[in-house]
Amino acid sequence: MPSQSVTTVADTARLADALRAQLQASTGRAVRVFETHISWVLLDGTHAWKLKKPVRLGFLDFAELSTRRRFCDEELRLNRRLAPQLYLDVVPIGGSIDAPRLDGDGDAIEYAVKMREFAPGALFSERLEADALAPAHLDRLAERLAGFHDAAPVSAADVAYGSAARIEADTAQVLDGLGPLVGAATIADLRERLTAQARALRDTFERRRSAGRVREGHGDLHLANAVVLGDDVTAFDCIEFDPGLRWIDVASDIAFLAMDLLAHGRRDLAYRFLDAWLAASGDHDALPVLRYYMAYRALVRALVARIRAGQGGRAAGPDYLALARRLSEERDPRLLVAHGLSGSGKSYVSQRLLERAGAIRLRSDVERKRLFGLRALADASAGQGEGIYAADASQRTYERLLALAGVSLDAGFPTIVDATFLRAHERDVFRRFAQARGVPFAILHCRADPALLRRRVAARHAGRGDASDADLAVLERQLVAHDALRDDERALAIEIDTGVALDADAIAAHWLGKDGH
Repeated sequence: MPSQSVTTVADTARLADALRAQLQASTGRAVRVFETHISWVLLDGTHAWKLKKPVRLGFLDFAELSTRRRFCDEELRLNRRLAPQLYLDVVPIGGSIDAPRLDGDGDAIEYAVKMREFAPGALFSERLEADALAPAHLDRLAERLAGFHDAAPVSAADVAYGSAARIEADTAQVLDGLGPLVGAATIADLRERLTAQARALRDTFERRRSAGRVREGHGDLHLANAVVLGDDVTAFDCIEFDPGLRWIDVASDIAFLAMDLLAHGRRDLAYRFLDAWLAASGDHDALPVLRYYMAYRALVRALVARIRAGQGGRAAGPDYLALARRLSEERDPRLLVAHGLSGSGKSYVSQRLLERAGAIRLRSDVERKRLFGLRALADASAGQGEGIYAADASQRTYERLLALAGVSLDAGFPTIVDATFLRAHERDVFRRFAQARGVPFAILHCRADPALLRRRVAARHAGRGDASDADLAVLERQLVAHDALRDDERALAIEIDTGVALDADAIAAHWLGKDGH
């Protein structure tokens, strides 16, 4: 090892400062520098240069230069999966700590990951703070991640990644790390609940592992690691230093971003993201483990925040520990079926309702096509009672929706089933299903003037931007042949005229029983 190589955190700070001066002199621009608990990042207006600190923490060991170089190479390889446009090279740094040379000859004293700098304000965390993180950004990232996970390698059966024992041990390790920082008594009740929940979920963890849902994912999907790049949305800065933290259940990856949105007070965007991911992936079997993973991810962020504060960084931010406690306690299973003619606004209303209520939605238009191997926006139009809209296909679709509703309710989520439910017997099946589980049941009855229904259906069918295949012919048949709500059903109904302004907060409060009714 060269005598001038970096060996301490203070060395890295000196090196970052010297590189900043050098880059400013060569570019003529101010260079911004950011410090995390494990790295320094310099932004020169065109490129980003990332240096790893020579630290030993409970979850990583960057003490040796050779190790830091190896993990720089891994960082490059792994992040090119989702962000190849950002990750350019691993660059040796020569010279000395106070007079470094990027790409210098001779022995390297350190290594840097060279990246393309993106515009300020592009991070999801920055956009959220500026109130500029759009729902469409969450939709696109959810679709991107579903495809990424589908293409990712599956963990070998003889490796412990994603096993129940590994998951329990990872949670215990984070709690053990937090104990000295916040006090063991502070987390005693949380430890007890999560231990009990992990034991109850052991079979589910193992089933998901056997089903190939443990894959080489990202591992660190919080808001500051997701970015908007022009029309593209992706993630970067994945876990490179510990394979066990990225070879995980894909649901754990997804849970991280959803949790971080919750921590920042944006339940609407968190459940928007989950809804888009479930629609894209079809991985509803993740629902039983989702809240556990979100609680675990909140604990991870709580630990990182306290480590950073111990290094002199900012301690401000969301109360992740309180969120972990809330997630470990949260259960509110209830069932709502969204009923109405095509064009009545069921999907529009249910979208806004799930965001405000923190609910899981199941759409017949999406799940019907999934049953037949079609993408949500595929055109599956057919004649009356034909193709995937034949009577037996519709029966299979409602049976599938019922099964998925059971998964969601058993996982403790408020659940919305978005279908026409034009036949009374279809509604009755779901009502009896809720009664058998002892959960509240309601009907979201969406209606609008027939002329408005016709305009909406015509516009939607022409645009082909929605999973629904209903056209005007379908609507006209529905108008003359559907079972109106009975009196006993109206007592359970939330009536919505979608031709007037919508108060989604009031609808959510009514459904969740928080409006005094």
